[in-house]
Amino acid sequence: MGKAPAGRYNKNRGKRPSRLRPKNAIRKSKSNDKPKDKDKKKDKKRNRKYFTGDKKIKSNEKKNNNTKIELAPAVKKKKKEIIFVQWANVLQQRNFFVNQYESANRVRLSSLELDSLPETCMLELCQSPAQNQNTTGNLGEHVKVAFGSSWKQVLCGKNLKEGKVDTGSPALLVISASALRSLDFLRELRNLTQECHPAKLFSKHMKVEEQVSMLENRVNIATGTPNRIKKLIDMEVLKLSRLAVIVFDMHTDVKGYSLFSLPQVRDEFWELYKAYFHQPWLEGKLRFCLYGPVPINLDETKSETGDD
Repeated sequence: MGKAPAGRYNKNRGKRPSRLRPKNAIRKSKSNDKPKDKDKKKDKKRNRKYFTGDKKIKSNEKKNNNTKIELAPAVKKKKKEIIFVQWANVLQQRNFFVNQYESANRVRLSSLELDSLPETCMLELCQSPAQNQNTTGNLGEHVKVAFGSSWKQVLCGKNLKEGKVDTGSPALLVISASALRSLDFLRELRNLTQECHPAKLFSKHMKVEEQVSMLENRVNIATGTPNRIKKLIDMEVLKLSRLAVIVFDMHTDVKGYSLFSLPQVRDEFWELYKAYFHQPWLEGKLRFCLYGPVPINLDETKSETGDD
């Protein structure tokens, strides 16, 4: 009666009694033994901050914040504005021209040379009785005043005179930086060139042979560019026996260049000037005229900016 049926077993047989865990005991976990993959990625990102681009610089700046020295901002000198005069007087024209000559050729005119220059070395515009009228864009009116009462004989005559008027010897020469400007001057001188045609001395659409044949006649007025003028003088086709007045174009193009500042044309002009015009001008045989706006404070602006 007291035996258990076959096939049944006791659940507690052979099982060890469970031990009780104290309350303050720390439970060990397998996860604490090995670092997780997420922690590794975080460490890599932290290290990258100090080795990549701007972040590296920022980290260095943070370290050196205490030793960083701030420099005072540099004070920029304001350039003085250049003042232009539409019709400059004799002294203003002479100062500008001498300044350009000395700076371009790196020479200095002596005090004796400057003192020997007569007052008539430069032609002052707007000195006519009609100076109150608007004569802008009308070079012919200024030229008439420059030649005085004999302007019609000198500028409008068409016959050659032996010993007085040679072929290809103009009395008025206008020098500009481009052929287009030379044509503009011819339009302003149209009233003086109806009987005796002017000479076009530039290379654009003009061959040397055509200009040589043109200079075989009487020429009173000639306009052109420095390179072609010098070439024709070297060929002894353009003569300077009657030359009395030279007009220099002061007009600036869209980029701000003029006869005295356009690099290639400027060099050609000073070669022409030193070869044929410098000595006659010092001796008072030639008169120069700066036609157009003339800057009158270049020395002051150079001294402020520190330019030579």
